[in-house]
Formats: sequence, structure tokens, C-alpha cells
Amino acid sequence: MSLQLTSDAFVNGQTIPAKYSCIGKNISPALAWTEPPTGAQSFALIVDDPDAPGGTWVHWVLFNIPADTRSLQEDFSAAGNSTMIAGENSSGMKSYQGPCPPSGTHRYYFKLYALDAAISLKPGATKEQLLKEMGGHILAQTELMGTFSK
Repeated sequence: MSLQLTSDAFVNGQTIPAKYSCIGKNISPALAWTEPPTGAQSFALIVDDPDAPGGTWVHWVLFNIPADTRSLQEDFSAAGNSTMIAGENSSGMKSYQGPCPPSGTHRYYFKLYALDAAISLKPGATKEQLLKEMGGHILAQTELMGTFSK
């Protein structure tokens, strides 16, 4: 059984509704996932746009999502949460930043990782720091891709 990530806001490969972008409410879509492999101790989530003109733009970094969690509600924030930690996106914020391509249609990858450990990084860690820390701890991973253009 493999890990699967879905959203009731959009289907894999389809358009992300404007509500979740910079021209809408700029809130995160609801996400849900299946049971992780045995031994999962936490999850990490990275949302990025590889089509950004200056290189991959990171929209959201979230880690130490408890192993018994199977979803994140719409407009989720780790602020005030005792276990989940928000990393820093490419805008320097510790929160979700919706799609906002300068031109054309971009792809946005929501990548979920099931890990065999909690991550010992502090709030504001970057995607690169998280990927390095996750090395050797990934039990399963999945992704959900949506597109967006203004």
C-alpha cells in the first residue's frame, strides 16, 4: 500500500482554484492522505513551483506533523500548534503562500513525506535544511500537482 495525497479543492494535474492563490484568499487547500507505512513517526510537507523564473519557488514548508494526522484543514496554520513546525518559504514567511506566477501556467507540487523520526530543526528552517535533515528517514513519499495561471 502506497501513500497517497489528495485534496477536495483540486484533482492531481488540474487547476488550483483562485481562492488558494494570491488573487484569491491566499489560503491553503484542504489536504488528506492515506495510512503511512509502519514505523512512521511524523510527516513533512513541501509545496513548491519548479517553473518560477529564478528557479524553484518554495510556497510552504511544514514538518513534525504527527504520525496519526491524516489531513490538514483548509487555511491551515501551524501557529499555536504545539508539535507542527513551519519552515520558511521563498518569501521569508513561515506560512502558506499561494500560487502567484508572474506569467504563464505554473505547476505546484504538494509533496508529503512519511518519516521514521521527528525532525530536530527550528521554526523557519528552509526546504534545503529540511531535505538534508530528512535524508535516510523517508519511509514513503507522494505528491499532488496542481496548475495555476493568473
